[in-house]
Amino acid sequence: MLIRNGLRAAIPAMALGALLAGCSAATTTDGPGGDVPYVAPEKAEAAKAEAAEAAATPTPEPEPSFPVGTDAPVRVRDAFAGLQATYQDGCEPGGANCAYFLGRVSDELDTMDRAMRTDGQGLGHFAQPLAWIKTLHGTLKGDLGIENLEKHRTLLLGTRDRINTWMQGHPEDYR
Repeated sequence: MLIRNGLRAAIPAMALGALLAGCSAATTTDGPGGDVPYVAPEKAEAAKAEAAEAAATPTPEPEPSFPVGTDAPVRVRDAFAGLQATYQDGCEPGGANCAYFLGRVSDELDTMDRAMRTDGQGLGHFAQPLAWIKTLHGTLKGDLGIENLEKHRTLLLGTRDRINTWMQGHPEDYR
Protein backbone atom coordinates (compact mmCIF):
# COMPACT_ATOMS: atom_id res chain seq x y z
CA MET A 1 0.00 0.00 0.00
CA LEU A 2 2.78 2.35 0.88
CA ILE A 3 4.44 1.65 -2.46
CA ARG A 4 1.18 2.17 -4.31
CA ASN A 5 0.64 5.60 -2.65
CA GLY A 6 4.23 6.57 -3.38
CA LEU A 7 3.80 5.68 -7.05
CA ARG A 8 0.58 7.68 -7.26
CA ALA A 9 2.46 10.75 -6.07
CA ALA A 10 5.59 10.10 -8.09
CA ILE A 11 3.97 9.49 -11.50
CA PRO A 12 2.43 13.00 -11.90
CA ALA A 13 5.65 14.60 -10.66
CA MET A 14 7.71 12.63 -13.19
CA ALA A 15 5.34 13.50 -16.01
CA LEU A 16 5.48 17.17 -15.13
CA GLY A 17 9.26 17.03 -14.94
CA ALA A 18 9.45 15.38 -18.37
CA LEU A 19 7.23 18.05 -19.88
CA LEU A 20 9.26 20.88 -18.39
CA ALA A 21 12.51 19.33 -19.52
CA GLY A 22 11.14 18.87 -23.03
CA CYS A 23 10.08 22.51 -23.27
CA SER A 24 13.33 23.94 -22.00
CA ALA A 25 15.42 21.74 -24.24
CA ALA A 26 13.88 23.03 -27.47
CA THR A 27 16.54 24.58 -29.66
CA THR A 28 16.73 25.32 -33.35
CA THR A 29 19.37 26.64 -35.65
CA ASP A 30 17.10 29.56 -36.57
CA GLY A 31 17.00 31.04 -33.08
CA PRO A 32 14.35 30.75 -30.38
CA GLY A 33 11.80 28.91 -32.51
CA GLY A 34 10.86 28.22 -36.10
CA ASP A 35 8.09 30.84 -36.03
CA VAL A 36 10.41 33.60 -34.73
CA PRO A 37 12.96 34.86 -37.28
CA TYR A 38 16.57 35.04 -36.23
CA VAL A 39 18.01 38.54 -36.01
CA ALA A 40 21.75 38.98 -35.72
CA PRO A 41 22.71 40.88 -32.55
CA GLU A 42 24.43 43.68 -34.51
CA LYS A 43 21.30 44.26 -36.58
CA ALA A 44 19.15 44.31 -33.44
CA GLU A 45 21.40 46.97 -31.88
CA ALA A 46 21.30 49.09 -35.05
CA ALA A 47 17.48 48.88 -35.11
CA LYS A 48 17.31 49.93 -31.42
CA ALA A 49 19.55 52.94 -32.11
CA GLU A 50 17.46 53.94 -35.14
CA ALA A 51 14.22 53.66 -33.12
CA ALA A 52 15.69 55.80 -30.33
CA GLU A 53 16.74 58.46 -32.85
CA ALA A 54 13.29 58.47 -34.45
CA ALA A 55 11.63 58.82 -31.03
CA ALA A 56 13.84 61.81 -30.21
CA THR A 57 12.84 63.62 -33.42
CA PRO A 58 9.55 65.49 -32.96
CA THR A 59 6.77 64.67 -35.41
CA PRO A 60 5.79 67.76 -37.40
CA GLU A 61 2.18 68.91 -37.20
CA PRO A 62 0.28 68.24 -40.42
CA GLU A 63 -0.64 71.34 -42.39
CA PRO A 64 -4.32 71.79 -43.22
CA SER A 65 -5.18 71.41 -46.88
CA PHE A 66 -7.25 74.59 -46.71
CA PRO A 67 -7.32 77.61 -44.43
CA VAL A 68 -9.22 77.05 -41.22
CA GLY A 69 -11.98 79.54 -40.46
CA THR A 70 -15.25 80.83 -41.80
CA ASP A 71 -13.69 81.81 -45.12
CA ALA A 72 -12.41 78.29 -45.87
CA PRO A 73 -13.37 77.20 -49.36
CA VAL A 74 -16.26 74.78 -49.58
CA ARG A 75 -17.04 72.66 -52.59
CA VAL A 76 -20.52 73.10 -54.04
CA ARG A 77 -21.04 69.35 -53.78
CA ASP A 78 -20.34 69.38 -50.03
CA ALA A 79 -22.48 72.45 -49.43
CA PHE A 80 -25.35 70.88 -51.35
CA ALA A 81 -25.06 67.72 -49.24
CA GLY A 82 -25.39 69.85 -46.10
CA LEU A 83 -28.41 71.65 -47.52
CA GLN A 84 -30.08 68.37 -48.46
CA ALA A 85 -29.45 67.03 -44.96
CA THR A 86 -31.88 69.65 -43.64
CA TYR A 87 -34.68 67.64 -45.25
CA GLN A 88 -34.11 65.01 -42.54
CA ASP A 89 -35.19 67.48 -39.87
CA GLY A 90 -38.00 69.96 -39.42
CA CYS A 91 -40.30 71.61 -36.92
CA GLU A 92 -43.79 72.89 -36.44
CA PRO A 93 -44.08 76.69 -36.25
CA GLY A 94 -43.27 77.72 -32.70
CA GLY A 95 -41.95 74.24 -31.88
CA ALA A 96 -39.05 73.57 -29.54
CA ASN A 97 -36.75 72.46 -32.37
CA CYS A 98 -37.45 75.46 -34.62
CA ALA A 99 -34.61 77.69 -33.43
CA TYR A 100 -32.12 74.95 -34.27
CA PHE A 101 -33.77 73.86 -37.50
CA LEU A 102 -34.37 77.29 -39.06
CA GLY A 103 -30.91 78.44 -37.96
CA ARG A 104 -29.40 75.35 -39.58
CA VAL A 105 -31.23 75.95 -42.87
CA SER A 106 -29.99 79.55 -42.83
CA ASP A 107 -26.41 78.42 -42.14
CA GLU A 108 -26.53 75.82 -44.91
CA LEU A 109 -27.81 78.43 -47.38
CA ASP A 110 -24.95 80.74 -46.39
CA THR A 111 -22.46 77.89 -46.94
CA MET A 112 -24.06 77.21 -50.32
CA ASP A 113 -23.74 80.89 -51.21
CA ARG A 114 -20.04 80.92 -50.28
CA ALA A 115 -19.37 77.69 -52.20
CA MET A 116 -21.07 78.96 -55.35
CA ARG A 117 -19.20 82.27 -55.19
CA THR A 118 -15.81 80.56 -54.93
CA ASP A 119 -16.50 77.82 -57.49
CA GLY A 120 -14.38 77.85 -60.63
CA GLN A 121 -17.41 77.95 -62.94
CA GLY A 122 -17.98 81.58 -62.03
CA LEU A 123 -20.90 83.58 -60.72
CA GLY A 124 -22.79 83.42 -64.01
CA HIS A 125 -23.28 79.68 -63.72
CA PHE A 126 -24.99 80.05 -60.33
CA ALA A 127 -26.82 83.32 -61.09
CA GLN A 128 -30.31 82.11 -60.14
CA PRO A 129 -29.49 80.42 -56.81
CA LEU A 130 -27.28 83.33 -55.81
CA ALA A 131 -30.10 85.76 -56.59
CA TRP A 132 -32.53 83.74 -54.45
CA ILE A 133 -30.10 83.76 -51.51
CA LYS A 134 -29.51 87.49 -51.99
CA THR A 135 -33.26 88.09 -51.82
CA LEU A 136 -33.44 86.04 -48.62
CA HIS A 137 -30.55 88.00 -47.07
CA GLY A 138 -32.21 91.27 -48.04
CA THR A 139 -35.44 90.21 -46.37
CA LEU A 140 -33.76 88.92 -43.19
CA LYS A 141 -31.62 92.10 -42.96
CA GLY A 142 -28.98 90.25 -40.93
CA ASP A 143 -31.45 89.34 -38.16
CA LEU A 144 -31.04 85.62 -37.57
CA GLY A 145 -33.07 85.60 -34.37
CA ILE A 146 -35.75 82.92 -34.07
CA GLU A 147 -38.56 85.47 -34.27
CA ASN A 148 -37.30 86.82 -37.60
CA LEU A 149 -36.56 83.36 -38.99
CA GLU A 150 -40.08 82.21 -37.98
CA LYS A 151 -41.55 85.35 -39.58
CA HIS A 152 -39.77 84.55 -42.87
CA ARG A 153 -40.01 80.77 -42.58
CA THR A 154 -41.80 80.37 -45.93
CA LEU A 155 -39.12 82.36 -47.77
CA LEU A 156 -36.31 80.54 -45.95
CA LEU A 157 -37.61 77.04 -46.70
CA GLY A 158 -38.78 78.11 -50.15
CA THR A 159 -35.25 79.31 -51.00
CA ARG A 160 -33.86 75.98 -49.83
CA ASP A 161 -36.39 74.11 -51.96
CA ARG A 162 -35.75 76.24 -55.07
CA ILE A 163 -32.01 75.73 -54.79
CA ASN A 164 -32.53 71.99 -54.27
CA THR A 165 -34.64 71.83 -57.45
CA TRP A 166 -32.10 73.92 -59.39
CA MET A 167 -29.23 71.69 -58.25
CA GLN A 168 -31.14 68.56 -59.22
CA GLY A 169 -31.16 69.98 -62.75
CA HIS A 170 -27.37 70.47 -62.62
CA PRO A 171 -25.97 67.12 -61.44
CA GLU A 172 -22.50 67.96 -62.77
CA ASP A 173 -22.22 70.44 -59.88
CA TYR A 174 -22.59 67.85 -57.13
CA ARG A 175 -21.32 64.57 -58.52
